[in-house]
Amino acid sequence: MMRCVDWMIVELRPTLTTVVYSKPVLLQRDGDLIDPDGDPYVNFPVAPGNYHVALRHRNHLGAISQFSQPLFFDPHSDPYDFRVGSTSAYGTAPLRYKNGVLCLWAGDATGNGIVQYVGNGNDRDPILIAIGGSTPTNTVSNVYSPLDVNMDGVIKYVGANNDRDPILTTVGGSTPTNTRVQQLP
Repeated sequence: MMRCVDWMIVELRPTLTTVVYSKPVLLQRDGDLIDPDGDPYVNFPVAPGNYHVALRHRNHLGAISQFSQPLFFDPHSDPYDFRVGSTSAYGTAPLRYKNGVLCLWAGDATGNGIVQYVGNGNDRDPILIAIGGSTPTNTVSNVYSPLDVNMDGVIKYVGANNDRDPILTTVGGSTPTNTRVQQLP
């Protein structure tokens, strides 16, 4: 059995902008989502039909399928998988490749749908404030927070495995004034 590492919200939408049902699900280390009751498939009390599937996470930019997908009562039907390139997500670069797998963009520590490294409302400053501000080597351990961008249980501003670097990577690395905007309508 795979270990659950976090949770997400899955939304079903008959159109890109209309949510008919949303549900918290468990996220496993391999990226699979499972129903909170432990079933390996996610149950939705909606009529069979075609739906866009949207994903939301506490500190990642959300994504939605570009095309509606047929959903059936059959739990053994093929699931929609955002991790593979053959699956189209809506928008411009809504997902990123990491270790050969498509993933949600990390770093939305403020939860506003924009990953921003500098400027007003950036995602970096709240991390610095959380660790005390004046001593950037401080950390806050054993925490579950959107400021823990790399999801290791520690809010850390500098050094190895800090939470600031993934934000810079998401906006493009070499140009810290860039931003990345969530493609979820």
